[in-house]
Amino acid sequence: MFVHGAGSFGAAAWPRQHGLSLDFDCLYVRRHGFSATEEPLPTDHARDQAIIADALGAGGHVVAHSQGAVAAMMLAVERPDLVRTLTLVEPACFSLTADLPATSAHIALMAPLFAVRHAVSDEEFLRSFVRRTFSAEAGMPNTAEGRRGAARLRLQSPPWEAPLSIVPGVPTFVLTGGWEPLYEEVADYLAGTGAIHRQAPGGHRPHDSEEGAALVRSFLRTGRDAAV
Repeated sequence: MFVHGAGSFGAAAWPRQHGLSLDFDCLYVRRHGFSATEEPLPTDHARDQAIIADALGAGGHVVAHSQGAVAAMMLAVERPDLVRTLTLVEPACFSLTADLPATSAHIALMAPLFAVRHAVSDEEFLRSFVRRTFSAEAGMPNTAEGRRGAARLRLQSPPWEAPLSIVPGVPTFVLTGGWEPLYEEVADYLAGTGAIHRQAPGGHRPHDSEEGAALVRSFLRTGRDAAV
């Protein structure tokens, strides 16, 4: 079960993982409010959990990226019977590390923007978000999907406000890109609770690199074999 972040969604968010269909019955979900044709909707963690749970059926392995990791972890906490293993790629689970230095600094930088997100345009929010996150400029995407993506980004709730305070007791693997202390801080926190943490190149999408894809595949196969 693959759960996307705030950018591309469905199978498009996992191009290097499509080959896992040779070994697994792979499903690529769309989180609440993500559609190629409908207007974006605000974040709803409960709806996201329900989407993941329904797709899992009797249970399975969950792989989640960035903001998608929040609902995936929440489900693993509440329904560990459904989640056999949990793979988190650059998890934006900032509720867990809100008091730690890198996360605290990130919240201080981004909270003022989220506080006014309903009073600014999609383009203004996108520009400010990218500038604060990547120190670069961004213009309004000039396609229908690009404009929906910008609107969707403005509607995403701050990850540090997610109702997540404990970690699940299921085998957990965390993959980070080693580019941003914020995500390394979350990964170190999870490693301290028993998760396996590895790094691979690729920035915020290390699962797109050959090394990262191989690490994800290896963990899933190990988890599957252990359950036999």
